[in-house]
Amino acid sequence: MAWDLFAVRREYPVVSSTSGGGASDGGARHRLRGWLLAGLTDIAKRQPGPYAEQESAHDGRPWWRVMCLTGLDYFSTLGYQPGIAALAAGLLSPLATVVLVVVTLVGALPVYRRVAEESPHGQGSIAMLERLLTFWKGKLFVLTLLGFAATDFLITITLSAADATAHLVENPHFTSTLHGHEVAVTLVLVGLLGAVFLKGFTEAIGIAVVLVAVYLLLNAVVVAVGLWHVCTAPHVIPDWSHALVAERGSPLVMIGVALVIFPKLALGLSGFETGVAVMPHIEGKPGDTPKRPAGRIQGARKLLTTAAVIMSIFLITSSFITTLLIPQQEFEPGGAANGRALAYLAHEYLGSAFGSVYDASTIAILWFAGASAMAGLLNLMPRYLPRYGMAPHWARAVRPMVLVFIAVAFLVTWLFKADVDAQGGAYATGVLVLITSAAIAVTIAARRARQRGWSIGFGVIAVIFLYTTAVNVIERPDGVKIGTCFIAGILAVSLLSRVARAFELRVTSVTFDPLAERFMRDTAHRRIRFIANKPERRDLAEYREKQHQIRADNDIPPEDDIIFVEVTVADPSEFESELQVCGEVVHGRYRVLTLQSATIPNALAALLLWVRDATGQRPHIYFEWTEGHPLAHFLRFFLFGQGELAPVTREVLREAEPDRGRRPHVHVG
Repeated sequence: MAWDLFAVRREYPVVSSTSGGGASDGGARHRLRGWLLAGLTDIAKRQPGPYAEQESAHDGRPWWRVMCLTGLDYFSTLGYQPGIAALAAGLLSPLATVVLVVVTLVGALPVYRRVAEESPHGQGSIAMLERLLTFWKGKLFVLTLLGFAATDFLITITLSAADATAHLVENPHFTSTLHGHEVAVTLVLVGLLGAVFLKGFTEAIGIAVVLVAVYLLLNAVVVAVGLWHVCTAPHVIPDWSHALVAERGSPLVMIGVALVIFPKLALGLSGFETGVAVMPHIEGKPGDTPKRPAGRIQGARKLLTTAAVIMSIFLITSSFITTLLIPQQEFEPGGAANGRALAYLAHEYLGSAFGSVYDASTIAILWFAGASAMAGLLNLMPRYLPRYGMAPHWARAVRPMVLVFIAVAFLVTWLFKADVDAQGGAYATGVLVLITSAAIAVTIAARRARQRGWSIGFGVIAVIFLYTTAVNVIERPDGVKIGTCFIAGILAVSLLSRVARAFELRVTSVTFDPLAERFMRDTAHRRIRFIANKPERRDLAEYREKQHQIRADNDIPPEDDIIFVEVTVADPSEFESELQVCGEVVHGRYRVLTLQSATIPNALAALLLWVRDATGQRPHIYFEWTEGHPLAHFLRFFLFGQGELAPVTREVLREAEPDRGRRPHVHVG
């Protein structure tokens, strides 16, 4: 027997959120409220992007098409990566990029191929670590990673908009008009993104395929022309090599410096977490099962490998031609190649018409990368925070969250003055923290699977990414500052929301085993009395003394039936749970219902409501007072699911059932 408690648990939040929002109230304020709160988490799950609700194997797309969805974020970094690399590494940029590519193919790629196997439904490394770390430490760790993930997605929005602005402003047709107004143009692009999501945005993978295909084709043309100019100009390569020797000396010194510098180029690693997150969109094979979608895993591995190889080729070739063909001063802030190195070459060697087409393609894919990042934010937060009870009710609606994210994006754009280089450090920090967490997660998974070789290999990779992250944080602490602000904000909102929602029912369903059902049938036509008992020794004396005390304190006649209820707390950090009720006869005479839940009072309240609805009677439950300070008891309830049970159970019932005439009875003595 099962009873769905979703209606009880969700009815009142929905009513309280949208009450008075209809047109019948006639007030503009109420209409605005109704518009803002239209749609809860279910709509958020249908938002496009990497964290959207998964599709079935029959509705999936071929992996190469889904790769273009990843490419919006990953491949679009070609718009600014070569310029950032040249600015960070100077003449050593090609060599440092080679180191980055080696780390990509030998480090990040094997890690995320394993993540795809361990987390085949698109949850990524955060979900892996959530499974590996339990109780409150696991929740806090996940919230911390969510802070860095939010940093990653949000800086993707602002950085992409800033670089799109750079391509627009530096275009010969718009330079005179837009120069000096970079911040305003970037804010307009970010605002346009928010307006589209406020109205409603449906992303098609087909659009992503077109954008990525055109963008990669144009980049291939620019790279090919650049390589041709490098090879046909007899002085370019000798001049570069002589300058390198004069600046760095021996090749060993160059390699050593490149190893130190390459963390500054970490933006080129940005697509892996998204590559795993889009797995639900990949079509599987007929034999796939929800627990083991082998076809989907295979497709995801092809996606990750192909994207990494394509990006590696473009990273090396673009870094090579931009370093050799563009004067170094043009990479500096205010220079024509700052944040748009390949666009500079497109205009320089292929003319204004082709350069303008390249700019338009770059602006389109960068804006679409921002849209994908916004969708990722709208889908990532509802995946965790509501399940933890750590989101206010309005966070279930899409539009308020869009307004919050756009406001933060405006603030970041203003603080960084729409500077691509300044935001690069913050973006890299978010990317590196997620990749490092993935490396640690697969290392732990391999160790638990007793795979010694993989454990050592992934452990070495984790150390490399820990080093890369540490260097990036030391060199450019802006990312940690922004990430810390996000983490602090998420923790504060989560804590306040968890406290505010502590007295919700928090049980999704109740299921009775046959013996527990029999207990209910036997008492359905009599007064139903429960005794809340904390199981200790579970010997005969414990039950006999408990029953005698409750009968004496509450004047219960000896002939009335009594059923003991015992709740065991499993993981008190969980917010929602399914209630499995098991019947048991102890010492041949005492009937006991045993339950396991995240909190005792909420489980008891759910049980009482189920019994009321199943039998048509208002059951009675009896408690004893617990000694101690009320605040200490509330903290025990909040953190460990226990505390003073009677008043909390009564409060949960009061919120779940506002009609006093239908509310189960709570007695305490």
